[in-house]
Amino acid sequence: MNAIETRDLRKTFGGKVAVEGLTLEVRRGEVFGFLGPNGAGKSTSVKMLLGLVYPTSGAATVLDRPLGDVHVRARIGFLPEHFRFHDWLTAAEFLRTHADLYGMPDARVPKRISELLELVGLAGHRDKKLRDFSKGMLQRIGLAQSLLNDPELVFLDEPTSGLDPLGRLLVRDIIRDQRERGATVFLNSHLLGEVEVTCDRVGFIKHGRVMAIRALRHGGDGGMELEIRASGVCDGTVVQLNRWAASVRAEGDMLKLSVPNEDAVPEIVSYLVGTGARVYSVSSRRDSLEEMFLRILGSEGGL
Repeated sequence: MNAIETRDLRKTFGGKVAVEGLTLEVRRGEVFGFLGPNGAGKSTSVKMLLGLVYPTSGAATVLDRPLGDVHVRARIGFLPEHFRFHDWLTAAEFLRTHADLYGMPDARVPKRISELLELVGLAGHRDKKLRDFSKGMLQRIGLAQSLLNDPELVFLDEPTSGLDPLGRLLVRDIIRDQRERGATVFLNSHLLGEVEVTCDRVGFIKHGRVMAIRALRHGGDGGMELEIRASGVCDGTVVQLNRWAASVRAEGDMLKLSVPNEDAVPEIVSYLVGTGARVYSVSSRRDSLEEMFLRILGSEGGL
């Protein structure tokens, strides 16, 4: 089952196309990264999924309900990248206000607020006004707010912005805990290193379209560079290797192939041996997220 499904979701503002045709599936219980250069349509896509902006055309469901469903909103958490919190409230008052907006039972709220302040390292600042918080502290209270209602689906937009290394590690642990309890996390971050160690899959978006989706955890289709040292490989054999590889290069007795995943390796070796080639060694290196980003989206623009 999927937490999010979109089909040709499109959004225009006047004559400007912000999202061209977003088609995407995000599975329940996974951490999904959303990556693309500036102006790719990431923020507008998230706003449509949250029901904050209406699509011009296309269709989508979130938690099995149409976009903007009021009852679904109570099952979603959201930390925006650019937030303006009520800075005259204390940390505890701020969380209490959002608990009231969610309609959470009064008996549950005090304990939940204490749990979350402890979780994000702000237990000692519960009675401090937000106007006196640092950027990192505001990021932490925003993260606590996004988890207040034990959401089934959490949208985190740049959750580590303004955080030091310990704060980023805390966010990783929190995201991992959300996955373990079965929640879905939709993560948008400029920090490719954070995405790489946190997400199960990532979607690459450009000009408002998903260009590719790649798995990052537990093997999958993240992409691999394969090097095979072999003798007796003719030109025709090299050409045939394109059945398994996106690219093949022969450099002396070394074959260098770009393959989608490790499942292709035994088939390639078996094929080479079957042609009479002698295989001496096989080594592989999985693409980094940065390499995937540049290969799929190109080098123009930044995240």
